[in-house]
Amino acid sequence: MIHILNGPNLNLLGLRQPEIYGSDTLDDVARECGALAAEFGLQAELHQSNQEGGMVDLIQAARNEAAGVIINAGAYSHTSIAVLDALNTFEGPVIEVHVSNIYKREPFRHHSYVSHRADGVIAGFGVEGYTMAVRRMGTLLR
Repeated sequence: MIHILNGPNLNLLGLRQPEIYGSDTLDDVARECGALAAEFGLQAELHQSNQEGGMVDLIQAARNEAAGVIINAGAYSHTSIAVLDALNTFEGPVIEVHVSNIYKREPFRHHSYVSHRADGVIAGFGVEGYTMAVRRMGTLLR
C-alpha cells in the first residue's frame, strides 16, 4: 500500500491557477496513480487535508497502513516542522512531489522541510510528478 498525501489547496487542483498547476484534478491523479500502482502489485490511496494537524494525522495513519508515502504537502512543505516531525516517525520510503518547480517561484518556496526526510524529490513536472513518484516507489518496494 502506498499513501499519496496532499496538503492545503490541492483539492482545488485543476481549478486553482491552471497556468501554474495545470488542468488535471486530484481525482485524475488518484485514478492514474492507482492504475500505475497496480502494475507494481500495489494499492494507492490518495488523501488530502487543508489543515496542518490533518496532515500530521494522515502521516501517522500511514505508519500502520502504508509501506511508502508520496507527499505533496503544498505550502506546509515550506512552513511545517510538525509535518517533518511526523514524517520522521514513518519508517518506509518517502517521496516528495511538487507540481510546479518551486525553485522558479518565490524565494520562500525554495526551502522545504519535507525534503529533510524525503528519499527523493520530484518538482516541476506537473501532475506527471505523481506518476513518476509511484513508479519510483514501486521500484523501491519490490
